[in-house]
Amino acid sequence: MSIADNLHRVQERIARAAESAGRRADEITLVGVTKYVGAKEAAALAAAGCRELGESRPQELWKKADELERAAGFIPAVPSAPRIHWHLIGHLQRNKVRRILPHVAIIHSVDSERLIAEINDACLEGCSTLPVVDILLEVNTSGESAKHGLAPDDVTLLLEAMPRYPRVYILGLMTMAALDGGPSTAARNFATLRELRDKLKQNTYANVVLNELSMGMSADFEVAIKEGATIVRIGSALWE
Repeated sequence: MSIADNLHRVQERIARAAESAGRRADEITLVGVTKYVGAKEAAALAAAGCRELGESRPQELWKKADELERAAGFIPAVPSAPRIHWHLIGHLQRNKVRRILPHVAIIHSVDSERLIAEINDACLEGCSTLPVVDILLEVNTSGESAKHGLAPDDVTLLLEAMPRYPRVYILGLMTMAALDGGPSTAARNFATLRELRDKLKQNTYANVVLNELSMGMSADFEVAIKEGATIVRIGSALWE
């Protein structure tokens, strides 16, 4: 199967899962994860129509972004060229913030006020090409000690601090399902994130909208769509 064929199959699965859940497929954004492939394959996926690309490692994201920006057809300086939007979906250290901001559209994995402060300062210094930086808060809904992310009970305090960081905009929440437990456990983890979002959305916070739920990967994205995912992060299903 070609990359384009794989993309079409995944899009069909997203559409079927959305229909089964009483939702529209266009409510769900597919982020193609390029963690295990090179810039050539990432460019092929973008050429096939998936221009929301995700990377787990900051250094790989900026490397691939640089390579694709130099490639014909993906040059940001050309207004008519197709644009690639990069999503950082893995852990971000504060010392990599300034290097990543020029390339990234959304950071999915923010899990501390210190990191938000660093992003805000870097944006004020002109490191971002945009006036604000869009982020998602990573929440550890499975309770696994090996995972990054905020405990669900800690999210409210962080939202209340957001007026201090006007150059950072929280679009929503992100989580990963437990490694073990299968679809039923994944469904509970995803439902926990949705319920948390719905509860938090009852309050009004500065520079916080909470419209997005980033959850679901190749093994469980259909479960995530049923539980309300608006962004799914698909890797292996696009490449195998």
